[in-house]
Amino acid sequence: MQKKLTRSTTNKTICGVCAGIARYFDLDPTVIRLAWTLGTLLSVGLGLIGYIAAALIIPEDNCPTV
Repeated sequence: MQKKLTRSTTNKTICGVCAGIARYFDLDPTVIRLAWTLGTLLSVGLGLIGYIAAALIIPEDNCPTV
């Protein structure tokens, strides 16, 4: 079965980007959220631009899996 990167519609805090990435790599979404926040703080806000771009580019999950 081929994995597909999508934004989560069930486990989202803002747009579901981090939860979708966590599901794709089979990780805990909290780890991805903390890493993204740390990256945003260390890059003086570039992570925020990346998050917005990812929210616009990555399609939303139409069939959530439980």
